[in-house]
Formats: sequence, structure tokens, C-alpha cells
Amino acid sequence: MSQDTTYPEAPPKASTGVSAWWRALSIFLALVVFIGWALAASMYEQFKAQIHHIEAKLVEIPQVRNVSVLLDDAQAPAMLLTYDPKNQKLQVQRLNEVKEGREQSLHVWAIAEGDVPRLLGVLTDRYKTQQLDVPTQALERAQTLAISVENKDRGPRDGKPRQPLLFKGWLVQKAI
Repeated sequence: MSQDTTYPEAPPKASTGVSAWWRALSIFLALVVFIGWALAASMYEQFKAQIHHIEAKLVEIPQVRNVSVLLDDAQAPAMLLTYDPKNQKLQVQRLNEVKEGREQSLHVWAIAEGDVPRLLGVLTDRYKTQQLDVPTQALERAQTLAISVENKDRGPRDGKPRQPLLFKGWLVQKAI
């Protein structure tokens, strides 16, 4: 006897694999995250390099510590003097149109109370702005800066100006 045995059909198996679309999407998103991370790291390094470059430039910029505005007899600004102790430069900028004669030169003086004026330098050119090499010690205890007009041939005598002080102003230490 043959028995016809029919077995019930097995239910269809559920797909255990991941769709190809999901795989492609996850790979694409992983690439996007990786590229974003690489871009952010690169920008961070560039930012750090720019900061170091700016810091290096900042060190090179003159640091003005002392300022003096010299006034004429009418109390009008005549000269602006700024001092950079790092480079030991005194910059003198003319603010008026007063010019010395052909046989004259301007002498810059530092004046401390109870002391004789100290010669800081001679302005030899008639340019609007000039720099003088002035050691920091020359400005110690100085409270005032002044300018006298001296004869080129017969300049200051015994470290003192021969002519009266033409321009004078307080030496102010700038807060940084």
C-alpha cells in the first residue's frame, strides 16, 4: 500500500540578509563621516599654523612703551616721540611745519628733575619721521623730553644746550 503522504509546505524563510541598498547607504555614510573628520582635522591644523604665524609676527611688532608730545610756545603739538625699548629706537615725528635753518640741527634731550639735560640724539634730516638709536638707560628717570635748535658747527657745550628749548613735553609711560 502506498500511502500518499503529503507534507505541508514549509513556510517561506524570512530573508536574513541586508538589502543591497542599505549596504550601499551605510558605506556611503561611513565615507561621508570619514571625509568630514579628515576635513575638520585639516582645518584645525591650518588654524593652529595661522595662530603660530600671527604670534611670530606679533613678536616682531615694535612695542611702544613711552610717548611724548612736545608742545611749542603756543601749546600746540609740534613733535610726537615714541620709544620702543625692545629695539631701542626713539621715533620722532614732526607734527608742525617748523623747519630748522640750513646751518642748524635739532637736538633731542631727556630731562630729569634736578639733573642736567641728556642729549639723546641729533635730527640730521628734515623728513617728517626719523628714528634715533637710544639706549634704555638714557631715558631712566627722565620726566620730560625737549628739542633745541643748535648751530651745526657750534653744538651743545658741556652736555648742555646752547639755545633755549624750542619744544617740550612730558614723557609718559604707556600701560600695555
